[in-house]
Amino acid sequence: MAAYTTIDDSEAYFQTKLYTGNGTAIGSGGLAVTLDGDTDMQPDLIWVKERENSVNHQLYDSVRGVTNRMYPDGPYDEDDSDGEGITAFNSDGFTIGQDSNTNESGEPYVAWCWKESATAGFDLVGYTGNGTDDTDISHNLSAVPHVILVKRRDGGDGGAWNMYHHKNTSAPETDYLVLDTTAATADAADRWSDEAPTSSIFTLGTSSDVNDSSDAFISYLWTAKQGFSKFGSYIGNGNADGTFVYTGFRPAFVMTKQTDGTDWWVINDTKRNTYNATDLGIYPNATNAETSDEAWTKDILSNGFKHRTTNSGSNGSGNTYIYMAFAEAPFVNSNGVPCNAR
Repeated sequence: MAAYTTIDDSEAYFQTKLYTGNGTAIGSGGLAVTLDGDTDMQPDLIWVKERENSVNHQLYDSVRGVTNRMYPDGPYDEDDSDGEGITAFNSDGFTIGQDSNTNESGEPYVAWCWKESATAGFDLVGYTGNGTDDTDISHNLSAVPHVILVKRRDGGDGGAWNMYHHKNTSAPETDYLVLDTTAATADAADRWSDEAPTSSIFTLGTSSDVNDSSDAFISYLWTAKQGFSKFGSYIGNGNADGTFVYTGFRPAFVMTKQTDGTDWWVINDTKRNTYNATDLGIYPNATNAETSDEAWTKDILSNGFKHRTTNSGSNGSGNTYIYMAFAEAPFVNSNGVPCNAR
């Protein structure tokens, strides 16, 4: 029998949650957010964005400590939310204090949540930089990483979010993208030391963004799992009957970036748009509110996604894009049962 998926239950490892803030401090109970999936999931990485106002994104993870937040939309140091941001990773969700970026009364939020697991191809690695070229950092994926996202936590002067993506160019170990800017792909040996990652290590150069001496860093690593996640690239066709991207699952989350130009990063998901066309974009590189924009319009299908725009933001003729996608359901589960289109 054909191997359709390695993960039948996507909700065990990734879920998107929409919630409304109540503005309540932890001393008064805060806000307990329960994930919607049929399967309970204690997250290890939570990415929160208020949808209606221009405020910072916030990232919390189980390696840095639950109250420590980072901001993917800019080169900022980590800080402690002092009990106002996320204060607990619960068995099926999380608890928040009264921080306005995550829990302002009456405001709508989206939270994308991942569970760390080699089974699901996700690992969190903290390390201390040494400023030395060709430095190897161990990871626990037991597979070659397809995406590596690195951020310096301290240092007093921020530091960019550097990304390795295995489909960025024909020699991705020589290049990098920056999550908190719109910059096109750049070539620099001081990021990954021009060495491809392996099933046990990834390699750093001397850039202060990835390996500043004595500074603390966090890295998020993903490798594709059939029927659950995929990290690829595509060429736009500049047509409203746009490029189709096969993933092997019905996506719950898609993030794209033009690599040969300066269009914005964008995230679409199936909780904020429950039917096609999916056009509500959130921009990782900016504090902007959620926007309904033709530039990001796509259909979410049972086996991938298809662009419905001529805009260069996601489907410019001849332009190259990378993507990260996580599943709502596999195209065909391990029993041979196909999923429905929405």
